[in-house]
Amino acid sequence: MVSSSCYLNLLGVAPIRHQNTRNLAALNRLIGYTFRSEEWLQQALTHRSNGMPNNERLEFLGDSVLNCVIAESLYRNYPKLNEGDLSRLRAHLVKEQTLAEIALKLKLGDYLLLGEGELKSGGFRRPSILADTLEAIIGAIFLDSDFNEARKVILGLYIGLFEGLDPRTLGKDPKTLLQEYLQSRKLGLPLYSIVSTSGDAHEQVFHIECLISELNVCTEGKGHSKRSAEQNAAQAAYQLITHA
Repeated sequence: MVSSSCYLNLLGVAPIRHQNTRNLAALNRLIGYTFRSEEWLQQALTHRSNGMPNNERLEFLGDSVLNCVIAESLYRNYPKLNEGDLSRLRAHLVKEQTLAEIALKLKLGDYLLLGEGELKSGGFRRPSILADTLEAIIGAIFLDSDFNEARKVILGLYIGLFEGLDPRTLGKDPKTLLQEYLQSRKLGLPLYSIVSTSGDAHEQVFHIECLISELNVCTEGKGHSKRSAEQNAAQAAYQLITHA
């Protein structure tokens, strides 16, 4: 089988070389794939704030490859699920939070090439940037080899994430799950309030309380936005009252 990189070379399209080259052997090991052309990986790690070439086009490609692999895996492993449930499971597995968690395990933040502004504002740990970078790496693997190699890498990165998937709850955020649980038992809705904020203006952390007075439950969540803090507080409350 001729690899996608061979096709690209025949078409006169080759990976763009970066002036800044680094030893990425450790990252190759963490990913579970050794790049034939390290320039693809360099580009996948380059955020648009660092200039051109960057990883935006690779991210577009990797997103499509990832969705296809996850959809195929769910189709084969959950033969009794309908289209709606399969779609919700896929959405959960390819959402920003899931991708960012995988990226953190790979320590992608240590390898990112960011512009000065993004670097100072903590872009190396921003979930959106980490998730986009992971998708770009998947796109880079596809171009460096072929779909089958990209599929192997994706399934390797997702080991453990397919286990325990519950179509009844996945695809629903913690606030929605908590609200549905309370409504099904004819209980009042939770109240969310800001307890405190901390950190510098560009790295502010919100501490939010979730109160369910009828159950005498009060939990706290924190996050870099009010929404994420509320979701974390709701998740803690949901786990507490359902013993999940």
